[in-house]
Amino acid sequence: MKIRKLTIDNAPLERSPGQQADVFVGNLVDERHGGPITIGYGRYAPNQSLTETMAVDDVMIILEGRLSVSTDAGTVTAGPGEIVYMPKGEAVTIRSHEEGAVTAYVTYPHWRPAHA
Repeated sequence: MKIRKLTIDNAPLERSPGQQADVFVGNLVDERHGGPITIGYGRYAPNQSLTETMAVDDVMIILEGRLSVSTDAGTVTAGPGEIVYMPKGEAVTIRSHEEGAVTAYVTYPHWRPAHA
C-alpha cells in the first residue's frame, strides 16, 4: 500500500452494521488494502444512540460535534480534537448530542471481519 491522503469526501458512508440509528461509517483503509488496521470516518445524526460490545480495539477522534460514550464504569463526553479509546470486549453506548458528530476512527484488527 502506498501513502494516501484521506478525506471524508472519499468515504463510502453506510449504516453502522447491525444498527438502526442514523449512524454511518465509511472505511478508507481496511482488510481489502492489506494493512493491519481499519481507518475511516463516522457520521452521527443528532440525538442518536447505539449500543454494542466492541469486537475490536477502536480509537475514535471527534472532528465535529460531541459524543458521549458510556460503560458500566461511567460516561465520557468528547468534542472536537478529543480522542476516545474503546477496548475490545467493552460494552459501550455511544450517544450523539443535538449537533450530531463527525469522527475519524482507527481499529485493530479490522472491524468488518470481526462483525461477520
